[in-house]
Amino acid sequence: MDISLDLVKKLREKTGAGIADCKKALMESDGDIEKAIEYLRKKGAATSQKRSDRVAKEGLIYARVNEARNEAAIVEVNCETDFVAKSDTFNELAKTAVEAVFAAKSGDVNALLGAAAANGSTIQQVIDGTTASVGEKVEFKRAAFFSSADGFFCDYNHLGNKVASLIEITGKVTDEGVTLGNDLAMQIVAMKPITIDRSGVSAEMIEKEKEIYKIQAINEGKPENIADRIATNKVEKFYEENCLVEQEFVKESGKTVNDVIKTVSGLAGSEYKVKAMVRYQLGETISA
Repeated sequence: MDISLDLVKKLREKTGAGIADCKKALMESDGDIEKAIEYLRKKGAATSQKRSDRVAKEGLIYARVNEARNEAAIVEVNCETDFVAKSDTFNELAKTAVEAVFAAKSGDVNALLGAAAANGSTIQQVIDGTTASVGEKVEFKRAAFFSSADGFFCDYNHLGNKVASLIEITGKVTDEGVTLGNDLAMQIVAMKPITIDRSGVSAEMIEKEKEIYKIQAINEGKPENIADRIATNKVEKFYEENCLVEQEFVKESGKTVNDVIKTVSGLAGSEYKVKAMVRYQLGETISA
């Protein structure tokens, strides 16, 4: 009988077993989930139902760009304890995951689980092997892949690999440009901008922020006309704190990121512009 992908996924969620094992169990059980669970338990493939119920809150974030700097990838892999996250075995899993993203040129985790790793195993089999080795729940949480036709990528992996970033910059690849990109990738990790510039902030968000600032001022006893002025000034501060190019440059106080981009553009003879950015922080997509 034909076994649907949804049924396989449902069995995986219940047992923690690999895709191939789940599919075989469902075929042997005529698509009956409960019988398939029993089959897996008898075969020992359902490594631990208890394990699948645990929450994997620890892990690693790993970002990387290729040698040509025209492709970039970032992944999050999770485990249960920081002790395991620091192990060589788990670090190898993170590197295997990011290499799989490059090979597939995709951040679709469900598709990547069935992709081949360098050793010939599937990524799911590598994860299952890591789970068996470390004795904890292990998950390939998320991934993203990027390519650039008119620029280059830089990455920054913070010490401990709990947070990382990627940035795409348009312009020529020069030593000055790459140094700029590396500095701005670090800026993204440190200062957590929500957008590159003001165009990325919705009118709805600004209206909401302005309303909050105005109410705060009125509650402090300010007249409405003064409250309006205070709210407008605070919106400007909001832009300065949350738009990358308006933030103060972390490596040189008194200068904005935009100031630094202009200076480096002049030195390198190439007009640089931030085109895209992404920041991953461990656990930010986990709801538990």
